[in-house]
Amino acid sequence: MLLCIGEILADMIGEEKNGIITYERKAGGAPFNVASALKKFGCDVKFVGSVGDDLIGKFLIRYAKDFGMDTEYIHMDPDRNTTLAFVELNEDGERSFCFYRKNTADYRMPAVGDELIKAADIVCIGSLMLADERCVDYALDIIERAHAFGKTVAFDVNYRTDIFRDKESAIKTYKMILDRADIVKFSEDEVEIFTEDYVKTLEDKLVLITLGKSGSEWKYKGRCERVPTIEVKPVDTTGAGDAFFAGALSVIDKNAAFPLSEDILNRALRFGNVAGALNTTGRGAIDNLPDPEDINKHLIK
Repeated sequence: MLLCIGEILADMIGEEKNGIITYERKAGGAPFNVASALKKFGCDVKFVGSVGDDLIGKFLIRYAKDFGMDTEYIHMDPDRNTTLAFVELNEDGERSFCFYRKNTADYRMPAVGDELIKAADIVCIGSLMLADERCVDYALDIIERAHAFGKTVAFDVNYRTDIFRDKESAIKTYKMILDRADIVKFSEDEVEIFTEDYVKTLEDKLVLITLGKSGSEWKYKGRCERVPTIEVKPVDTTGAGDAFFAGALSVIDKNAAFPLSEDILNRALRFGNVAGALNTTGRGAIDNLPDPEDINKHLIK
């Protein structure tokens, strides 16, 4: 079982027509996107997060149920609203974010019991919570307990400039998690932010780096390899990295034990690359997730 912990929110995806901007509501939040993709790819997955007792929160819980997700661990906070992320797309489908997130529900994450952690093989930690000191302590406690139970911890950077006071404090906080996780994921831009020299210090971990149209790269115990992807015309890149991460984790969880072989890593990234690419051909992070059968048809031989 894979356990995903972190933000669940509504992506409000904007589009301008005839001088009027309209917003389409989509389920989102990186760890929830990953959990949904893992479910789509046939994995046993649990998700822990918080929404408000409001219109958006009820929509998200209903959406999760309709998707086949277990909603037992999604807390509904009666005192806080659900986080919103306003998303604008350029002509290439690349997105810009603006978060409506001040004292919203995901500042108060639900407790995660030992039994839930013990039942997991991989524990995936979300990054948006790291903007709050109490949630940083919450994440560190989960990581410590996961390792005490012999579990693998995965972390996707998902760096967002508008939720931290400044770049320096953000990087310092992120490194607290990156240094403790076993599997970490960066985008190519995030490697520049954290620097290649720092990424090199993570050589004992499995480091995954997404490279957009060029595919992705893995680094592991002094070895590395780039894995190509397929060519698509993107409509919306929201959630592409989450679909990639879920795809890669699904292969690792089903087929591998540590230490990982090069064959497993290449298979994981091939699957993740195609999952992420196909996910960009429609709008929203979850609604356009491909079926495993569709991914397998496109795998590069």
